[in-house]
Amino acid sequence: MAKVRGAIVVNEEGCKGCGVCVPACPTDVIELASEVNGKGYHYAYMENPEACTGCTNCAVVCPDGVITVYRVKKTA
Repeated sequence: MAKVRGAIVVNEEGCKGCGVCVPACPTDVIELASEVNGKGYHYAYMENPEACTGCTNCAVVCPDGVITVYRVKKTA
């Protein structure tokens, strides 16, 4: 059976750094950046991209809808 690997893309300028996505991630992939976006918020990013399973929890809980999740099947 093929394993699923995921990846997220965060609209950094739209992210207000609320942090709701951080505890929603079961594999501790997401953290808030130490840098700030144009609005002065610490935006979410993938700290551990290799651990992402593409579960979509982060996108579901994001109040601003700035997270897009991609899933890719790994065959080997």
